[in-house]
Amino acid sequence: MEHHSFSRLLLVFSVLALCLGNQGVRCQLSYGYYDSTCPQLYTIVQQHVFAAMRAEMRMGASLLRLHFHDCFVNGCDASILLDGSDGEKFARPNLNSVRGYEVIDAIKADLESNCPEVVSCADIVALAASYGVLFSGGPYWDVPLGRMDGLVANQSGANNGLPAPFEPIDSIIQKFDAVGLNTTDVVVLSGAHTIGRARCVSFSNRLSNFSETDSVDPTLDASLAESLQSLCAGGDGNQTTALDVSSPDMFDNNYYKNLLVQKGLLSSDQGLFSSPEGVANTKDLVQTYGDDGEQFFYDFVWSMNKMGSIPLAGSEGEIRKNCRVVN
Repeated sequence: MEHHSFSRLLLVFSVLALCLGNQGVRCQLSYGYYDSTCPQLYTIVQQHVFAAMRAEMRMGASLLRLHFHDCFVNGCDASILLDGSDGEKFARPNLNSVRGYEVIDAIKADLESNCPEVVSCADIVALAASYGVLFSGGPYWDVPLGRMDGLVANQSGANNGLPAPFEPIDSIIQKFDAVGLNTTDVVVLSGAHTIGRARCVSFSNRLSNFSETDSVDPTLDASLAESLQSLCAGGDGNQTTALDVSSPDMFDNNYYKNLLVQKGLLSSDQGLFSSPEGVANTKDLVQTYGDDGEQFFYDFVWSMNKMGSIPLAGSEGEIRKNCRVVN
């Protein structure tokens, strides 16, 4: 019990340090931020996320990914939600890939009817992601709130700053470091791939013409490679399969267990355990989380709150009335 209390105190100090390290940022994340101004918030978000996942279980993973892709560009400011051809929605990592916008729209509309111009879209995204994890069987955590919505999108930032499924582990570690996250966060947050799906275009590089010496990635289980080749053959790259072949809709530590037996779907996943950079930097953590699901859950909560505290880039923000456009 003391360990958990001490860890939460450390998290509060970490959030404070992130705020102070970004001068001019209006940083006011706190627990219970809307208790007096919009007490219906949690119920409304829960109901919408639960309904969306009842219709399509995968939506929990989609909302989690939406939060991740938002925070890595301009901070956690809901800039990914802004419409426009120059928006982040149309960046290469997000186009025809990131989902869940309509769920956020529905939550925002409901909140505007109950407590208008109070709850930011950025906080809605953060809360929706947490319930997506919870309703998938993952851990519950208190989400500190008080984010502001950004005024501009950053398509080039999304193109260049988001980790790609083909990137070497060293490059991914650098991108995490650029937003204040460390190597442990890389391994922990990659565990979000215990739920969700990926398109063939994200992993087909592993299935043929892999290298001069190997047709198929030698770190990919042979039977899995064969089934993936069958899935992707002759398609346009948009066919999908589960990121976690063992328990695709359950938030657990099977993602890490899969890596131990070369059943990670993406290069960036399997590389955490099998690549030279992974062996040097991340393999031991993969082993730890594969052996201890409780530790994974605990560290996941820590890293999610750390990521969710990446502040809005710049000094201005607002509470959008419509998450798709600035006021």
